Amino acid sequence: MTKTQKRQKSAIHWIRIWSKKLQNLVILKIQKIWINSNQEGPEIMKIQKITDASFKKYGRILEGYTIDRILKEMEHTPLPKEVIYVPSVEEMEALPEAEAFQNRAYGGLPIQIGYCNGDNNKLNALEYHRSSEINIAVTDMILLLGSQQDVKEDFTYDTSLVEAFYVPAGTVVEMYATTLHYAPCTAVEGGFRCVVVLPAGTNTELTFPIGENGEDKLITAKNKWLIAHEEAGIEGAFCGLQGENITL
Repeated sequence: MTKTQKRQKSAIHWIRIWSKKLQNLVILKIQKIWINSNQEGPEIMKIQKITDASFKKYGRILEGYTIDRILKEMEHTPLPKEVIYVPSVEEMEALPEAEAFQNRAYGGLPIQIGYCNGDNNKLNALEYHRSSEINIAVTDMILLLGSQQDVKEDFTYDTSLVEAFYVPAGTVVEMYATTLHYAPCTAVEGGFRCVVVLPAGTNTELTFPIGENGEDKLITAKNKWLIAHEEAGIEGAFCGLQGENITL
């Protein structure tokens, strides 16, 4: 190994160490802000790291994907106060990086690449798909997650089972098909930007009639089963989230 290679290896080692320390400091700062602003409110939720073992049942971090041009395209997307979701953006789907996600992450199935942006601090609902969902954190953000296995036979779900995970900017995360999720929450002032990769057609308008019984009543879009909290006031959604509408 040459001296240059040794210096590069040493630099990478220290970058990783300080990156982990920085993530811990950010999480502590977030929790301190929320504790100070909610001292007389409900118990503050613990914010875990995406690298913690507790995340493994929900998904995994994906390595080896090039996302620079996708992140560049996201600079042109709006960042409003409310949460917006766009399932498919042609400019991102036309990038060479899209082919890698299609072939490696979804085994060659057609995919769509869109985004979810905004400023959010509430749970409001949980959804799941019949496929994994990939998120690319453009900014730091927090995911509120649960397990489909904990949904009761009447399709209600206890929100006290939800767990929160801090996702640093630049992280590519796969959430498994059985992972309950919804819009990310804001981790830093100004809101969040998140790339969303899914099988083509997911979350688009229904083109077929749906039933009113059983799991059918949860279908609100193609490949989307949603359980809402009554406080969210989501029109037409089944309100099966029981307990607190978690607020960060």
